[in-house]
Formats: sequence, structure tokens, C-alpha cells
Amino acid sequence: MVLVCASSLSSTLSLTKFVPFTSQIPTTPFGSSFLFNNRYNNVPVVVPLLFVCHAKKKIGFFDQILDYIEGGPKLRKWYGAPDLIEKDGTSTSNADADDYPAEDEVRDAVLVTDGDSEMGQMVILSLIVNKSRVKALVKDKRVALESFGSYVESMVGDTSDNRFVRKALRGVRTIICPNEGFISSVGSLQGVKHVILLSQLSVYSGKLGIQSMMKSNAKKLAEQDESVVKTSGIPYTIIRTGELQDTPGGQQGFTFDKGCAGSGSISKEDAAFICVKALEFVPQTGFTFEVANGENKISEWKECLVTLMEKSS
Repeated sequence: MVLVCASSLSSTLSLTKFVPFTSQIPTTPFGSSFLFNNRYNNVPVVVPLLFVCHAKKKIGFFDQILDYIEGGPKLRKWYGAPDLIEKDGTSTSNADADDYPAEDEVRDAVLVTDGDSEMGQMVILSLIVNKSRVKALVKDKRVALESFGSYVESMVGDTSDNRFVRKALRGVRTIICPNEGFISSVGSLQGVKHVILLSQLSVYSGKLGIQSMMKSNAKKLAEQDESVVKTSGIPYTIIRTGELQDTPGGQQGFTFDKGCAGSGSISKEDAAFICVKALEFVPQTGFTFEVANGENKISEWKECLVTLMEKSS
């Protein structure tokens, strides 16, 4: 049996395209029921009775079924299902996000700041290939959803709002900052175990004349970010790269010589790749290293990072 509540006859008629009435429902050993496969784990599910009421939010029928089975929108993420996205790009579960006790969460996600930027997107793609759980701060959730689908949990909000930052950091173990400005603009990063900062400070410091003036604000932000992360008490990895280039990654090796970041260059794809490889080694406190494209081929990145930390200490 299915009961349908509708504000008008027209809405009731339109709903018949999606909701089977009594004569349309297949008979199962449980009586009049609706039998279908759960789209997330392909397990047959029988729903004996479903109440469907049209309201302001017109969420898909099968998503309503999924919420019914899984105990409501608050449990969707516990079963691996993505949040429902409204037309304005907001999530139906955001209002309840603060109800989850942070101390009970498993922190296994990587948060990418500035996920809309070119470098942010390259880092996200590298993380997806790495099979990491990815969260990203973006300006347009709908665009991010179209770009990355359910591989990325995208979040939109004001990073100066402590409530939003707490929400964004739920379940986050590591933060990767592909551009300057985030670390120095937020308050507490409570619960985060590792910060990976991609820094262009060496490049900005080497600029002269008009280029130096054009990059003065970026240099200031980079200096502030490095200073804040070093005094945060959170283990950090600062990757000072050479000038970022729009060249294919994986074609060259690397150099980690002192001063290489100020005089050399590196593919943006290679820089994003190194950010993800930095996940393999979490220092006890933190360290900074320089990198540019060079001749050295690296096969064991964890060993390489350990060696770089020992040299920096």
C-alpha cells in the first residue's frame, strides 16, 4: 500500500510516473511491497510501506527510499551515500552536521583548500588517483560536483566563520594548501594531524622591480602562512617549489638542492604529485624543503622525505 499526499491533483498525477500504486506494486512474501536493488550496494530491499508527501524540496524518489532505508539524511554518509544536493548547491545534511560528536569521528580525509584553483584541482586529481578520501573548499559546489562527482566532498562557506571551519574539518586528518592565504586566515585547526603547505615564497622573494611589486601581496601571504603553520603545534611539511610551469608532469626528475626553488622551475602536475606523496611521511614536528625539476628520479618518496627532514634539522 502506498499513500500519496499532494497539494493538487496535477501533482498527484505527475507523481504516478515515479510511485507505483497498489495495482502496480509487485507481490512479495511480505505482502504488498516495493522491491528494488539498493543502488549503492546492489542488495535487494523490500519496503513494506512508504509515505511520500510532496513538500518544497523535490528530492528524487529513490533518494527518499534510500533515506527511509538508511534511517534518514543524517545516516547517509555513514553508509557511503553522498549528500543530497539541492538546486542552489547546498547539502540537505549540512544543517545537522554539528550534531555529530567530533571525538567519535574517524579522521581519514584530506582537505584541499582553494579547490577551484588550477593547482587545487591538480592536487584533487592526484588524491583521487591515490584513492584518498577527499574534501575540498570550493566557491561553487555544483561545478565541483560536475567535475569530480562523488569522489570529492565539496564545501562552500566563509573560512573566517569558525562554525564553518569546524564543519569543514570534520573527519579531516591532513590539510593540503596548494595556494597561499588559507592557513593565516583561519582560527583553530583542532583535530588536524598534518598540514602540507605548497609555498612559492622562494619564487616571490627572487622577484625584482615591477614583478616584485605585483607579487608583494602574495609574498606577504606566503610569509604569514609559513609563520602560522610553524607555530601552530601541528606537524607540518612546507614544500617550497620553483616557479610553477604549465608543462606535463612525470617527464623530468627532481632536485632538492638549497636555492633550487628560487632559481629553478617545476611542472604544476609534479608539484601536485609531491603534495600527495608528502602524505606518506608525517614528521614529529615539521620541516621545510625546496624542490624543482632536475635529474634525480625518485622511487621511494617516504625515504626521500625522511632524508630531507634529517638534512633540514
